[in-house]
Amino acid sequence: MPVDSARLDTLTALARKALWLSSWTIHHANHVRPNTDGLKVGGHQASSASLATIMSALYFHVLRPEDRVAVKPHASPVFHAIQYLFGRQSREKLENFRGFKGAQSYPSRTKDVDDVDFSTGSVGLGVAQTLFSSLVQDYVKAHGWMKDRREGRMIALVGDAEMDEGNIFEALAEGWKHGLRNTWWVVDYNRQSLDAVVREGLWEKFETMFRNFGWDVVIVKYGRLMREAFAEPGGEALKRWIDNCPNALYAALCFQGGGAFRKHLHDEIGDQGPITKLIDKRSDEELLALMSNLGGHDMASMVEAFESIDHDRPVCFIAYTIKGVGLPFQGHKDNHAGLMTVAQMEKFRDSQAIRPGHEWDRYEGLAQSAAELDAFLARVPFNQDGRRLTAPVIEVPQQLAFKPSAQMSTQQGFGLVLNEIARSDSELARRIVTTSPDVTVSTNLGPWVNRRGLFARGEKADLFRSEKIPSTFNWDFSPKGQHLELGIAEMNLFIMLSALGLSHQINGERLLPVGTLYDPFIERGLDALNYACYQDARFMVAATPSGITLAPEGGAHQSIATPLIGMAQDGLASFEPAFVDELAVIMAWGFEHMQRDPGEGGSIYLRLSTRSIEQAQRIMTPELAQGVTDGAYWLRKPGPNAELVIAYTGAVAPEAIEATGFIGESRRDIGLLAITSADRLHAGWTAARKLRRDRRGVQHLSHIEKLLAPLARDCGIVTVIDGHPSALGWLGSVRGHRVEALGVEQFGQTGTIADLYRHYGLDANAIIDAAESLTAGAPIAHRKMAV
Repeated sequence: MPVDSARLDTLTALARKALWLSSWTIHHANHVRPNTDGLKVGGHQASSASLATIMSALYFHVLRPEDRVAVKPHASPVFHAIQYLFGRQSREKLENFRGFKGAQSYPSRTKDVDDVDFSTGSVGLGVAQTLFSSLVQDYVKAHGWMKDRREGRMIALVGDAEMDEGNIFEALAEGWKHGLRNTWWVVDYNRQSLDAVVREGLWEKFETMFRNFGWDVVIVKYGRLMREAFAEPGGEALKRWIDNCPNALYAALCFQGGGAFRKHLHDEIGDQGPITKLIDKRSDEELLALMSNLGGHDMASMVEAFESIDHDRPVCFIAYTIKGVGLPFQGHKDNHAGLMTVAQMEKFRDSQAIRPGHEWDRYEGLAQSAAELDAFLARVPFNQDGRRLTAPVIEVPQQLAFKPSAQMSTQQGFGLVLNEIARSDSELARRIVTTSPDVTVSTNLGPWVNRRGLFARGEKADLFRSEKIPSTFNWDFSPKGQHLELGIAEMNLFIMLSALGLSHQINGERLLPVGTLYDPFIERGLDALNYACYQDARFMVAATPSGITLAPEGGAHQSIATPLIGMAQDGLASFEPAFVDELAVIMAWGFEHMQRDPGEGGSIYLRLSTRSIEQAQRIMTPELAQGVTDGAYWLRKPGPNAELVIAYTGAVAPEAIEATGFIGESRRDIGLLAITSADRLHAGWTAARKLRRDRRGVQHLSHIEKLLAPLARDCGIVTVIDGHPSALGWLGSVRGHRVEALGVEQFGQTGTIADLYRHYGLDANAIIDAAESLTAGAPIAHRKMAV
């Protein structure tokens, strides 16, 4: 349905105002607000300009409250400007753009106060997030949890250079496999990146690629002025010239102005009567307005393109734009770092009818009255209530059951805990959703999937079962399934976990996502993991096998740095239990932690192992469970005259226990500290130190300080981990004890666990050697090596 001219005029005016406010915000950050560090804000100004019309068409006309948008990173100023016009952003924060507690450089769910749906600072990730958020919406709807809520469209505003990011292509393939719906990607095709001009004909590659994956493609190339000119005598010749003009030349001419366009048009088309008349009847200013009237800058064209979609198939809009349009450096190849000078901004202010001193006034310079614009914005669908959603907390049992065995691995135990949950009809079981990048079976999710099924919007039976071929796994797909099977792409895994982990706010329905992958391959999806945590998405990731315990596989499948990643990653509590009873406690704690309020809860990382070890035979008391979730407990409490403590984490428990037995024969009161979370211990320690610094006189001790307090200063500590030794080496700093930190610092190689632990100094003898170096006394008996 065509939009009336009065509404188009208002939309165009608001787009012009958004462009002004975004440009002034950046100018203010660079030239008005005191800036002592010399940092300039460049790329935002040109990028915001190219998207002002597109974003205004979306936010002021097309979007509904249930729609969600990922705004490309450098368009944050125009996003903040639109939110300011809506009344959802403050002038104070705009004036402090990129300053402390001001509007953020890139849209941030957790740091901005305005209505950010997805954090998009790392290019490509916000784009893919919309695809996975749409799949999550399908999952929630299929499970009957959206009866009173309409489906929303998941929309990404994408830079054309951003399409170089590999994770976008990985996501496209996954979307095709899962029957993607309700997803729009709007490509800001300004044909300029930070350093270059985009290659010729790239739009054709985009179009082919998207159509191959089942997307509709809508190309918005020409604005209304262009289309009107094409209808004039000679217009076809003008259109051919525009279509054939190289990207770099077109950008340069937009910078040079109407006179440069005129010269090239005359030189290259020649004197052909109608086309010459079409060109010459326009002034240089009018000719530049015509030639820069690409579809992405024309409100009528963008509204028409958006409103032409009457289906739920995924759509890619390729909107032609000019980077920095309307600004002095439009089209210039250096404009990414370009900033208007004070004189240029004053001229731009005059052209927008902005009075000095009224730069922040919401409607300054617009022909429409304030009352008219207030009423218009109040009626905008996207500006209605109901966008920020919440969901009830899911009750978690105090203890999660599993079927114990004398010998088990933590990976096996993880599968057993989930299997027991799957057997129940609890709300916890219904709300857990699992996902894995083609390693479902090898990470022990098979029993869960057998009981809960794989998710798909349509039914699909397991052909192996229908053909009566014996198999231990039932792979039926249905809308009620609770496992999302992914291809081999860890980036997709973490973006999917991010989307699932935001469902309580995006869809108003809480999910408890659990993802599995091989521990070394966390690093392949680290950027997506980082941004999932930055968005405060809530999930549990079980990474297994860890360290060099997968010994026969060699270095490519062995992890070293992942314990440090778990400790360093904000928003992620990492654990590395040795025993399955510890793991069950941690998982129960984790499902609760995933549901806590912002600033209190977060996501969970379980670093697990395939190494089967003898399980501790004990009762899990409340005191022991508290120690497990706090990060450590005494497996063997040190005596009053302890000379040595061995602190271990994870799969090296047998070596630590064995070494303790040998050392205890010749060293007094030795202690054995079981560390379940170096991350929780370190975070608690640093928080306690900060509290004591900030509140002088407060004697708050962390968990690790309390554990180590009874030890004499000359007591030595040997730490051992199947990972980088610095993950535990910091323990000596807590109370000034001497430490020998054992671990792995080099890529592994093939062999048995015994071979590799001996080679890298993790076996009982290596622990004994470290103990001898820290303590005085007779030599300690070593384990006899098998011949």
